[in-house]
Formats: sequence, structure tokens, C-alpha cells
Amino acid sequence: MPRLFAALEVPHDAALSLSLLRGGLPGARFIEVEDYHITLRFFGDMNNEMADELVHALDHIERKPFNLRLKGIDVFGSKTPHSIYASVEPCEELLFLQSDIDRIAKRLGLKSDKGKYIPHVTVARLKQVKLDDLLTYLSSHGHFETGYFPVNRFVLMSSHESIGGGPYVIEDKWALKIK
Repeated sequence: MPRLFAALEVPHDAALSLSLLRGGLPGARFIEVEDYHITLRFFGDMNNEMADELVHALDHIERKPFNLRLKGIDVFGSKTPHSIYASVEPCEELLFLQSDIDRIAKRLGLKSDKGKYIPHVTVARLKQVKLDDLLTYLSSHGHFETGYFPVNRFVLMSSHESIGGGPYVIEDKWALKIK
């Protein structure tokens, strides 16, 4: 059964900027550059029939292209930090696209994501990181940002049930078009 999620790809220039965040934090497992992405909606494990229904439903999304940029870094896990991420600067078009995909998932009866949607690119997963080291890392990289980049499509990706899930495979893609 494939484990699927909808995502935006991170273009080469932004991925190169993100790669400069790699290293310098003992206990962090940094994400491979080719695995950077912005998750729109995690769908989970599903059989091929449900995956086909999902693909068919995603075919009907119509949204226009938009621009994004990454700005700042932060951590998930307030009491026990478990991952470092690059924030996506707020963007209404991104939220509309994510909301369309989320509505489709709910209509198909797929399990809801936990919590509020926070667009981001995971940079590293943390295990037994010292708080002082983490704070030093965050303060030295806190002014991270990329230039704006165009978002012209979204993709359906599959992942493996492993630590971190990668490598990821693009299973299908949909162009964003001006209505």
C-alpha cells in the first residue's frame, strides 16, 4: 500500500539555500536535499483503489500559480523538540490550495491531519539534542530566508515507512493554471 501525501516541490535555488543549514548540531539528522518539500496534506497508507479515487478528485483542483519564499527557522515540539523546519512566509494562495486538498481528503473519508496546518520544509529530525546546542543553532540561523520562487504545480508523493520517510517519489502532478 502506498503512503501518500500532496506537496509542493522546493526548487533548486531554495534547496541550495536550505542545504546551507545542514550540520553543526549534534543529535540532528538532516534531511537529504532531494527530499525537501512543503507538505500540503498527508493522506497516509491507502489501497490502490482509494489512491485512484484521490487522484481523480485532485484532477479537479483549479488554482492559479503563485510565489512563495521561505523565511526563518523554528522547531516542532515545544517540550521535547523533534524537528527543525524552515517556515513558509504567509501566502493566501497556498492556504487556498491546501484547503481545497484537505476538503477532498475529508470528502473521501481520509483521516484528518492533526492540528493546524503550518506550511514548512523540514530541515532536520532531532534525537537527544542538548537544548543549549539547539538554541545556539537556532540563533545562528534565525535570519534564514530565500528569494521568492514560483509555484506552478503540486504533486502527489509516496514515502516509505522509515525514519523520515524518504526517499520520496512523485506519483502524479497537477499544473496550476490561471482561471
